[in-house]
Amino acid sequence: MTAKTKQDPSRTSYYVSDALYQGLVDGYKDWQREDMIVEDPRACARFHRLLDREARLLDQLKYEEWLTLYAPEFIYWVPSTPGGGDPRREVAVTFDDRRRVEDRVFRFRTGYAWSQAPPSRTVRLIGNVEVFKTAQPNVTMVRSNFVINEFWDNATRTLSGWAGHRIAEQDGCLLIQCKQVNLIDCDQSLRNPSIIL
Repeated sequence: MTAKTKQDPSRTSYYVSDALYQGLVDGYKDWQREDMIVEDPRACARFHRLLDREARLLDQLKYEEWLTLYAPEFIYWVPSTPGGGDPRREVAVTFDDRRRVEDRVFRFRTGYAWSQAPPSRTVRLIGNVEVFKTAQPNVTMVRSNFVINEFWDNATRTLSGWAGHRIAEQDGCLLIQCKQVNLIDCDQSLRNPSIIL
């Protein structure tokens, strides 16, 4: 892409195309295979640190810094179908591109997002991190379990499940291309999950 034709993913959803949807469906199908597990503990620790940092930044409400962990063109996907499904054919709790996530962050910062006024207090626990190779040498899939404790409006609730991060290495940096959040109760009635999971 030349500088003349370069588009800004924070302003338009130009990259959300049929090819992207198909890539998500294909990429999140049959990736958790024993023969694809990365065994190198140093490589695995690097991805684990990325997930720990992401959890800390979200708990600290440092959304702008959190966004730097993501590729310019990314998808944040919370399916309402156990195991993911196809976002073209099934309702999702959330299916956001960069533009939509940045809109959400901006709305949080206004103080007028009623579901986050005051902001939730959260603590995230990340565990059972497994790293998987893909057909692309610079792209890795990472599976982790999570528990999020959220305090808001004088009540505490627990959200739990597993996440699948698709992570690309570019110029020595790890950037998240897609985060799929699989809540264990995704197909049930959820009280407005207004936090970023």
